[in-house]
Amino acid sequence: MKGNPILLILVFYSLFLLLGESRSYLANKSKNENQIYIVYMGATDSIDGSLRKDHAYVLSTVLRRNEKALVHNYKYGFSGFAARLSKNEVNLVAQQPGVVSVFPDPILKLYTTRSWDFLDLQTNAETNNTLFNSTSSSSNVVIGMLDSGIWPEAASFSDKGMGPIPPGWKGTCMASKDFNSSNCNRKIIGARYYRLDEDDDNVPGTTRDKDGHGTHTASTAAGNVVSGASYFGLAAGTTKGGSPESRLAIYKVCNMFCSGSAILAAFDDAISDGVDVLSLSLGGGPDPEPDLKTDVIAIGAFHAVERGIVVVCAAGNAGPERSTLTNDAPWILTVGATTIDREFQSNVVLGNKEVIKGQAINYSPLSKYAKYPLITGESAKKTTADLVEARQCHPNSLNKKKVKGKIVICDGISDDDYSTNNKIKTVQGMGGLGLVHITDQDGAMIRSYGDFPATVVRSKDVATLLQYANSTRNPVATILPTVTVIDSKPAPMAAFFSSKGPSYLTKNILKPDIAAPGVNILAAWTGNDTENVPKGKKPSPYNIESGTSMACPHVSGLAGSIKSRNPTWSASAIRSAIMTSATQVNNLKDPITTDLGSIATPYDYGAGEITPTESYRPGLVYETSTIDYLNFLCYIGYNTTTIKVISKTVPDNFNCPKDSTRDHISNINYPSIAISNFTGIGSVNVSRTVTNVGEEDETVYSAIVDAPSGVKVQLIPEKLQFTKSSNRISYQVIFSNLTSLKEDLFGSITWRNDKYSVRSPFVISSM
Repeated sequence: MKGNPILLILVFYSLFLLLGESRSYLANKSKNENQIYIVYMGATDSIDGSLRKDHAYVLSTVLRRNEKALVHNYKYGFSGFAARLSKNEVNLVAQQPGVVSVFPDPILKLYTTRSWDFLDLQTNAETNNTLFNSTSSSSNVVIGMLDSGIWPEAASFSDKGMGPIPPGWKGTCMASKDFNSSNCNRKIIGARYYRLDEDDDNVPGTTRDKDGHGTHTASTAAGNVVSGASYFGLAAGTTKGGSPESRLAIYKVCNMFCSGSAILAAFDDAISDGVDVLSLSLGGGPDPEPDLKTDVIAIGAFHAVERGIVVVCAAGNAGPERSTLTNDAPWILTVGATTIDREFQSNVVLGNKEVIKGQAINYSPLSKYAKYPLITGESAKKTTADLVEARQCHPNSLNKKKVKGKIVICDGISDDDYSTNNKIKTVQGMGGLGLVHITDQDGAMIRSYGDFPATVVRSKDVATLLQYANSTRNPVATILPTVTVIDSKPAPMAAFFSSKGPSYLTKNILKPDIAAPGVNILAAWTGNDTENVPKGKKPSPYNIESGTSMACPHVSGLAGSIKSRNPTWSASAIRSAIMTSATQVNNLKDPITTDLGSIATPYDYGAGEITPTESYRPGLVYETSTIDYLNFLCYIGYNTTTIKVISKTVPDNFNCPKDSTRDHISNINYPSIAISNFTGIGSVNVSRTVTNVGEEDETVYSAIVDAPSGVKVQLIPEKLQFTKSSNRISYQVIFSNLTSLKEDLFGSITWRNDKYSVRSPFVISSM
């Protein structure tokens, strides 16, 4: 802790004594006018988290109440606490020495296999790549999951063949009524839960996953290799995590929502426990005016990265609009979502034997022959209903007699937010046999409709369907049950829902950083989920889910596997290896598109789609230092005094550069380059430093520049010559000769020798 450490300890400990423990949250706000606030006090000098009683100081002017109010205190990775305070008390606390920020406890949300085989195919990896060739190997790498808990009985979390728990692990296995110490093992080596706002104080907490989200993400990151996995027969095959040899530490911070104060407590514990990678498939919404001092994930991640922990976060599911991503601090590895080469088809067969491609999961009991009457919502319109609403199958818009016993075609193309599930309720409630929903709103993402015959048809495939339905006297059709289709093309595609750049925080760092499979991913699930279970079936131990929540643990697992093979690499070196080895082409060898059909850009996928094999051999890495991050804080407006309170690693002689402006952010040693506010007049010069981590000490890399039309990119030098005595080399990039810049422009710089190709994307914008 910087400044006056004794006074700060006194402040912190006094609040500990006075506030006591409280497990009431915002859900009980009606019972208590006070609200939970987080008081962030920057770095801590405490090694073991202890608070010195001999420095106790009673802050009677701050808190005059007798009731218990402390919710969490943060003492290992950073200093601060969460407590229930009145607005007046908040104002008094904010004035205390060493307090960086005081803000309301934010409410965040969860961002909710064939994927690894597909990624290997994309890089022409050999079968049984060493990444996955054994279920009995184990490493000392620990991946921490901040999520909704875990279902420990899942086969993905067996510890068969794993060695002893890593030495130095300080975590614990918190027991509860439905989760005991035996649920932890050599795979799940830690399990913690935190009181959340919606929890009843009389109901004990638990690390057990009631939602499925945490189990799904944990198995995607580090699940064992398990054969015979499927979702009721679909997506059958072997499921596996990105780092099956790694251990898992579970930090349950979410139920229906995620408490910001609990997230900070989990960061604090994880730093003390000794994790190597932290995975967060959660976050808030896009904020046009972001403030890192009140962003709990950015705060926790900063202190974790300071200690060498890789922090991987989902970008969010607010696409397809631009500037919708979250978790975009430069020390966070931010992940967008893409598709894989597997589809779940539920096709429509017409009476004229034409087959219309549909996408959904259903277990249709209908005949495979087209013999069921077919009608459009428009034709089934109730006399008094609005035509558009009938076409879209809205409630109270259809004639029950016309719908009964028929398959109904519902239009969802024209500005319709009414979901397929809602339309199913309408049609099924009127005795309809099935539903064909025409919509692009889900992109490549599929949903499960259980036993009801429902499927989604994209707008580009409906001409034949509507022509038949509208021109045939007695049209008939059937909806086929879902089948799994492998090796579909093109793939990957950037998912429409995946949040997009540029970042509101700064356009001078390209976000997201990377993309990974996040559409229709099969992974472990809770064992008691009865939703959409086909008749006569038991709940599935696996589920198919989509979201950047699913993309994030792919990267977390990859980071863990890289760490196990390169234990001395820094968090930024691992990020660099993942980014510079990414691919920007699909399985047709064409540029990656979005699942809505347009050409994707780095605002969709960052550096590209992850390539597991290539990321182990990056050749060169860009190491972003703590000083880079401290300078970033200077550039966005923080002063030296505040930064020295926030960080534990600030050199005594550190001062913010005198000319600190946001434009200087482009010079942070990041694996990508982003230039903003460039009008084309003059030039912009940025620098980068690369470290040789390849097999050969003496080697030469040559540059390949892919520049957009109208942009001149000059490199100084044009070759990088490494020797045994010089494994770090800096270079400059000069951007100039821009004509009229009407849109953001993208390109790349690739350093290449006879073994490695190290690619950095860049973006140039006038705003």
